[in-house]
Amino acid sequence: MEELAKAYNPHEVEDKWYEYWLKNGYFYAKVNPEKKPYTIVMPPPNITGMLTLGHVLNNTIQDIYIRWKRMQGYEACWIPGTDHAGIATQNVVEKALAKEGLRREDLGREKFLERVWKWKEEYGNTIIKQLKKLGVSCDWKRERFTMDEGLSNAVKEVFIRLYEKGLIYRGKYIVNWCPRCHTALADDEVEHKEQNGKLWYIKYPIENSNEFITVATTRPETMLGDTAVAVNPKDERYKHLIGKFAILPLVGRRLPIISDEIVDMEFGTGAVKVTPAHDPNDYLLATKHNLEFVIIMDTYAKINENAPEKYRGLDRFEARKEVVKDLETNGYLFKVEDYNHAVGRCYRCDTVIEPYLSDQWFVKMKPLAEKALQVVLDGKIKFYPERWVKVYEHWMRNVRDWCISRQIWWGHRIPVYYCDDCDEIMVEREEPKACKKCKSTRIRQDEDVLDTWFSSWLWPFSTLDWPKDNPDLRYFYPTDLLVTGPDIIFFWVARMIMAGLEFMGEIPFKEVYFTSIIRDEFGRKMSKSLGNSPDPLDVIKEYGADALRFTIVYLAPLGQDILFSTKKCEIGRNFANKIWNAGRFILMNLKNVEIKDELKFEKLDLTDKWILSRLNKTIIELNRALETYRINDATRTIYDFLWHDFCDWYLEIVKDRIYSPKSEDEKIAVLSRTVYIFEEALKLLHPFMPFITEEIWQKLRKRDEGDSIMIQPFPEPDEKWIDERMTQNMEFVQDLITSIRAIRAEMNVPHSRYCDVIISIEDENKQELLNDFLPYLKRLAKVENVKIGSKLKRPKFSASAVVHGTEIYIPLEGLIDFEAERKRLEKEIQRYESMLADVERKLNDENFISRAPKEIVEKERQKYENFKLTIEKLRQNYAYLVE
Repeated sequence: MEELAKAYNPHEVEDKWYEYWLKNGYFYAKVNPEKKPYTIVMPPPNITGMLTLGHVLNNTIQDIYIRWKRMQGYEACWIPGTDHAGIATQNVVEKALAKEGLRREDLGREKFLERVWKWKEEYGNTIIKQLKKLGVSCDWKRERFTMDEGLSNAVKEVFIRLYEKGLIYRGKYIVNWCPRCHTALADDEVEHKEQNGKLWYIKYPIENSNEFITVATTRPETMLGDTAVAVNPKDERYKHLIGKFAILPLVGRRLPIISDEIVDMEFGTGAVKVTPAHDPNDYLLATKHNLEFVIIMDTYAKINENAPEKYRGLDRFEARKEVVKDLETNGYLFKVEDYNHAVGRCYRCDTVIEPYLSDQWFVKMKPLAEKALQVVLDGKIKFYPERWVKVYEHWMRNVRDWCISRQIWWGHRIPVYYCDDCDEIMVEREEPKACKKCKSTRIRQDEDVLDTWFSSWLWPFSTLDWPKDNPDLRYFYPTDLLVTGPDIIFFWVARMIMAGLEFMGEIPFKEVYFTSIIRDEFGRKMSKSLGNSPDPLDVIKEYGADALRFTIVYLAPLGQDILFSTKKCEIGRNFANKIWNAGRFILMNLKNVEIKDELKFEKLDLTDKWILSRLNKTIIELNRALETYRINDATRTIYDFLWHDFCDWYLEIVKDRIYSPKSEDEKIAVLSRTVYIFEEALKLLHPFMPFITEEIWQKLRKRDEGDSIMIQPFPEPDEKWIDERMTQNMEFVQDLITSIRAIRAEMNVPHSRYCDVIISIEDENKQELLNDFLPYLKRLAKVENVKIGSKLKRPKFSASAVVHGTEIYIPLEGLIDFEAERKRLEKEIQRYESMLADVERKLNDENFISRAPKEIVEKERQKYENFKLTIEKLRQNYAYLVE
């Protein structure tokens, strides 16, 4: 029997087994009428992306479920892929071009796209390679890219169907415009961030009067495009001005003074400037009141020819300074106030968004949203945690039309064609040769591309070759589980549900698990700018993939954020080492021993029955936790069983029967049972820690070529072994042994010395139980003589403890040097009292309490409580020595 190395080295194991799994095709899924399918589609990471802790958490969870279901006998299909990430990828390539002194316009569209495809081939799969280091068991033969030919056809088909149904339209509308990325953005691609700004109060003269009407604005430069002033019809201050005209300062344009209930009488002066081409609310007002639209900026957010000459060509923020200066010089600036408000920024480059009037393509969302909301409210799609249903419902009930056109080159080109001779618009699957109306061949395609999300909202079925009717689509759709971050519930989750119902007539997935946000140990969201986000590949290099996987889900309670630090990966690494050492111990004792599975339930004693009970209870608890997406509960369940029940207790207990068996048959039975239990536990652990479980499982006995733990049946519980009374009895014995060990440690009893123990217990059944466990108690607690009985007296100079109502006494005379121990305890008491006083001074210092970060103050409070408890315990131990 091959032994395990003395220490576990993940780097010798991980690549080896991943290649083995790939070579044997274990990840591949196919249509199998004899099996029930279980499907996950990977949220496609951007091709510009690098592995983050968010990806680690998301993909580890998916891998846990796909491996679990595969072992349960499902035809488990995990479809991987990447997203073309229109704006982000174009930005990356444009930056590379800039280093060569080139702009995309210098190359032209066709040559530029060639450069992007070349970049994609060289760098676009980096994150996929990195995910493989994590051990994800995707069906790589099914890997897709959102601009693959098949997926591009799906995008085109969806656009045309929606257009023909009247759900896609083109119109002039205020959009969120990024002057840096040079494209429109959807509402949910804009991040609103609070910032300190100003509120400028500007006096507009009333025509043919000495009177003024004062408006307040955070963007004075946009006044150059004002076409009205609006007031609330109920506002008594301005009723006499409704219907009159104001004169626009610096420009001279006549502005009608209109009334509308949308105007907030409490904001500023209660009168507002109306700039229809540069404000979404003003756009609605202008449409309602038939106002003029004046665009005063170009697409780079520079002032254009529609403004007075002196401002033309200025950047919007430079223009702001000039406008404010001129208003003040000419006596139009009434006052300026500090003002904190939310400013929209591009989610890609952080540039301040400019509301901008332009021609764009839109999807009507309300008709699609109604069904998509209902399937979630009816529970056909379940959200975990459930609180996200309310968030989803609020957004769906207030959904706005989706601006889907983007003014970039990288992406799916909009399948719309224009005739330059008769202005006919054609929406076609293939480029038309001639105009349908006038037969002209002067035809051009729309320059815009579709929003990146327009391809990814089709992901659950486009990856299965929709719109082609095919066996894969019929078998694997709808998918079962979506694992994603709550930040894209609107970007992606809601839209996928809409698309699935619209084009497949069926929900796209049955359950959605929203992952936690990963924060550092101080509660700050991890980010590159803060420098608090470790590179997962560095963590894998230091701790191993299994350790990182296990730790991150161990720390991830359903619906709560994760407080993560790299050092916490010691949880996973220490667990891996514990399992490794258990495997080593078992293998060392299997030399020259033939395992006989038929003996695994023979020659059972109380501890054997207990461990079988715990194993089967663990199987039930772990399955139940996974079924309800309490993933960290699942990790703790298998962790507790393997670390505490199996390694700390069972392996220690069976050593007597392995080293000094009553017969060879007993030794074989004990080892066969131990191997069986360990193998079952490794299978339970495999979805969480695939590499180490495969390595140990392969070594435990001779395996056939091409065999693997990942294709073994997942353990099923046998309830006949579950005995709650046995578990309670064992817990009592364990607590008793633990208390004796604790007393020995606290009283500084040398490890080599055996002690005597007196156990005063009234319950006769427990007395009998302890007598049965006596050999184990003596060896595990280093006890020489044990006296068990009722109403036994506590001897002088003895330490004591109470366990489940049972009193334990350990006579100390002859075990320790009383005088030396008293002096040691006195010093320890003084040391802790001094530390307690230091902490107390801090906590009584109002400056410290008010200025220190909350987490630091809380740490000091915890120290205070811990020091108090320690001092109390030390004094109790001192009392044992001065009777």
